Amino acid sequence: MADTYDWIVETLDSVIETGVVYTVHWRVSSSRIVGTGEEQKTYTSGAYGTESYTADPDDPSFIAYDDLTEEICIEWVKSSMGEDGVAALEARLTEDLDEQEAPTKETGVPWSE
Repeated sequence: MADTYDWIVETLDSVIETGVVYTVHWRVSSSRIVGTGEEQKTYTSGAYGTESYTADPDDPSFIAYDDLTEEICIEWVKSSMGEDGVAALEARLTEDLDEQEAPTKETGVPWSE
């Protein structure tokens, strides 16, 4: 099964008087399901970040706070990061899932076994 990436907006910071959003707090979760039945395993990873903005409430393209949707805010975040930034983040999450599925590193001491 292919890896999935679920983007959500945790919260928005905004100016009450103008409705201008100046920070979007976002999270992306990735998961991978491997195997079937009792042999099935799910691996997960994630990232959290913020994007800052400035806006002019008099701009014709301004979207009032009450009219915002999560989809619009996720579009803002991805646009701010750029296609390369989004791809790089998702690639890091994929690498983390790869490491979980087939570890190449470990933590511990050899005498604890």
